[in-house]
Amino acid sequence: MSPLYPKPSTLNPDTVSLAAQIACLLEVSAAKPGNVTRFADFADARYADYLASAAILGMVFRKAATVMAGTLILNVVRETQRLVRRNTNLGIALLFAPLAKAALLGGGRSLRLRLHGVLASLTPTDGQKVYEAIRLAQPGGLGEAEHFDVRTTRGRVPLLAAMRKAMERDSIAREYTSDFELTFTIGVPALKECVKESGDPEASIVQTYLTLLSRVPDSLIARKCGMERARTVSRQARRILAIGGAFTREGRQHLKRWDRALRTGGNRLNPGTTADLTAAAIYAVMLGEGIDFMLGRGGGH
Repeated sequence: MSPLYPKPSTLNPDTVSLAAQIACLLEVSAAKPGNVTRFADFADARYADYLASAAILGMVFRKAATVMAGTLILNVVRETQRLVRRNTNLGIALLFAPLAKAALLGGGRSLRLRLHGVLASLTPTDGQKVYEAIRLAQPGGLGEAEHFDVRTTRGRVPLLAAMRKAMERDSIAREYTSDFELTFTIGVPALKECVKESGDPEASIVQTYLTLLSRVPDSLIARKCGMERARTVSRQARRILAIGGAFTREGRQHLKRWDRALRTGGNRLNPGTTADLTAAAIYAVMLGEGIDFMLGRGGGH
C-alpha cells in the first residue's frame, strides 16, 4: 500500500488534501444541469476558474492537521480571491474543512461521529474566520439576517449558534447543525450505491446531485428567486430521476433540455448549494471508502 493512499482508517494530511482536490475536480467536471461544467461556463465564472480553485483548496488543505477549521476556510477563500477573483469554492470550503479535520482524528469511530466532535469543538475564533471568509467571497443572494448578520457582525462569533439562526435559509448552515445530515443520509448512500452498481463516477455524481436536489430545494435558488421556484426545480429533478436520470437514454435527453432551461435568465436557477452538497458527498465517500472507490475501481483496501 502506497503511503499516499493508506487505508481510510489511517488517513494522513497528504491523502486528505489530495482527496479534497480530486473531489472538487470530479464535481465540477460532471455534467450537472445548471452548473458550470466542462461543457458550459457562466458569464462571470469559467470551468478553468473551478479547476484552479480545486488546486488552491488542495494546497491549503495540506495543513488541515495543524490549522483550525475556520482558518482553513478563510485561507481557501483568500487564495482563491487572489488568483481566481471569483467566489468559486466558499461553500465547498465550509463543508470540506470539518470533514478533513474529522478524517485526521483517526480511531475506530465512523467519520460522521468524528465530525460531530469537530463541529462541537468549533470556537468563536473559527466563527470570526468564517465570517471574514464570507465577506471576502461575497456569495450571491446573501440577504440580511436579524441575528449574527455577516455584514455587521465583527469579532468572535459563536459559529454553531450563528448556523442555527441561518439553517432555515441555507442548507450548508443546516449541515453544521445536524452533523451533515444531508451529506450522510442522502448524498453518501446515493453516491456509493451508484458507483457500486455502475462503476461510472460521472453518471453517479449527476445522479447524486439529482437525488439531493429532488429531496431538498436548493437554498441558493430560494435566496435569489424565492422558495416556490426552488421547489419547482426540485420537482423537475424528481421527474427526471423517475425516468432513470443519468443512467437512461431518455433521462439524459431530458437532462440536456433541462440544463438549457436552468441557464436562462442569467443563471439565477443555478442549483449551486446542491453542487456543494454533492461535492461534500464525493469527499466523504473518498474519506470513508478510499479514492480508488470513487474513481470506479472498487475499494481495493
